[in-house]
Order: sequence, then structure tokens, then C-alpha cells
Amino acid sequence: MEKLTLLYEGKGKKLYTTNDANRVIAEFKDDLTAFNAHKKGSEAGKGSLNCQISSILFKLLEKNNIKTHFVEMLDCYNMLCKKVKIIPLEVVVRNIATGSLTKRLGIKDGEKLKFPLVEFYYKNDLLNDPILNDEHCKIINIVDNDKDINYIKDYARKINDILISFFMEKNLKLVDFKIEFGRDENNEIILSDEISPDSCRLWDKDTNKKMDKDIFRQSLGNVSDAYKEVLNRIK
Repeated sequence: MEKLTLLYEGKGKKLYTTNDANRVIAEFKDDLTAFNAHKKGSEAGKGSLNCQISSILFKLLEKNNIKTHFVEMLDCYNMLCKKVKIIPLEVVVRNIATGSLTKRLGIKDGEKLKFPLVEFYYKNDLLNDPILNDEHCKIINIVDNDKDINYIKDYARKINDILISFFMEKNLKLVDFKIEFGRDENNEIILSDEISPDSCRLWDKDTNKKMDKDIFRQSLGNVSDAYKEVLNRIK
């Protein structure tokens, strides 16, 4: 599959058109950003690790009847994907309180939640990705009906169940994660973007050592070493 013109560049990936109108190539970048890109950095090989980890996790989800945009990994930096129209909604699933949730609600950091919490955020950098409820989604036409909103929530919970079990087998706690959805050529809502330590919080099951982008957010060291450990555990 030939990589053609640059279609879009985000914080963590570049998307390119291909010679198939319904396929794009996602090139994972070594860039690191946090706090709505107010903190920036880069580590050689980080993009490759995220591409490999995302590919493994997308394959896992596909085997468990979760429809995704993943087609195949072309090489360690490039993933072939179905072309989708991204829904500008960041769907966050939280299992353990940390980060912004502890600040907003005063829950103790590290406390296991009574049930997985699904939150929506408007994918809009200019507005600093504000938190949304179902009615906000309909008012601003991100998702304009209850059926699709409930579908996204249910799918997010199913994904969470699959990933929790998988990571636990690898001696990792899935603290929380952010996913995105898009509409394919048939207007079907499918999982898109990536699933990696850039978009998941992962802690070692025994020590609670952080193995995700919080290492960069909190200036705790080199993320690539942690990402390599995650990749080695899930291979």
C-alpha cells in the first residue's frame, strides 16, 4: 500500500492517503505532549512502541468482536487503517481514581471506583477539551441521538472489560484510558485512533509503578523504557 499525501497531523500521528480511497496510513510520531500541548518533548522510538502496542491491542479487540479501524501493521511506525470520519469526542473510561478525577471530585488518588466511569470530552484544543454530558453532545451535534450515545458507552465498557482482563494477565492494572470512535464508509461507528501507553494509564500490578505517559507529565524519567516493558509483557 503506497503512502501518498499528508491528510492530517495530530499530536501523536500523521495520517496519509493511499491508492485505496477507503484506506489511510497512520504514521506514529516520536513526539510527546501533555496538558493540551503546553508541555512538549520527544523520545526516539516512542512512536514505534505505540504502533506495535496499538496493533496488538486492536487485534485482541477484533478477536473479541470489537470493530476497529485497524487493518494491519505495515512496519513498526506505520499502520494501515480504514478511513473514518472521526467523531470529535474523547471517551474516557476510569477504573481507578487519579489525575483530573481526583482534582475535580476529591477522590483519593489510587482509590478503586465503585464501577467503571465513562466520561465524554469535546475533542477541541481551542476549548481545552471540556467535559460533556449526553445533552451537550446532542446540542452541539457531536452525537445527535441517544442510540448512538448509548452504543458508544456500551462499546467503551466492553472494551474496558476485555482490556482489564488482558492487562491483569500481564501483571498490569488498567487505571483509565481514552479512546476515539469514527464512522466508516457505511456510516457504522467503529473504534479508531490508538490504544497505547500514550492514551492509557497502566500501573504495575504489584508495585503501582507508572508505565505510561504520566512519566512524561510528571517528569519521572524516560517513557520509552516503560513502553518497552509494556510491549514485552503483552507480546
